[in-house]
Amino acid sequence: MSLFIVGTKPRLSLAQIINMSVGFFGIQFAFGLQNANVSRIFQTLGESIDNIPILWIAAPLTGLIVQPIIGHWSDKTWHKKWGRRRPFFMIGAIFASVALLIFPNVTEVWMAAIMLWMLDASINVSMEPFRAFVGDMLPDSQRTTGFAMQSFL
Repeated sequence: MSLFIVGTKPRLSLAQIINMSVGFFGIQFAFGLQNANVSRIFQTLGESIDNIPILWIAAPLTGLIVQPIIGHWSDKTWHKKWGRRRPFFMIGAIFASVALLIFPNVTEVWMAAIMLWMLDASINVSMEPFRAFVGDMLPDSQRTTGFAMQSFL
């Protein structure tokens, strides 16, 4: 039987911290796929290399809009089974997966721009709650380790 003071968070093992942070690896992998392939998809669809930067503006603008909204919502959400952050992980993962499957198969530049927006928004829906998850789950003495593990992954 584990005894701890009410209001304190239990210390997690390194394996538990890694397990908690593996989803962040998936988020970074999706960002990597996005960065490596989006410009080429736009070029394949016939977009001029000179016009690609204006299409890329969708990604950072989406983050500026989506991250604060999702951060606020995830702070105020509670699901009986999944808790505060996990519903956002699931929603973001589902939509990012759909975007990653559809994106390489689009046939028009406007479709690619919509998929870029959807992919980036989905990644941001998962990423902000993942950052807050460390603060939710780890005691103060382990937060640095948790954030370092996310950065590493």
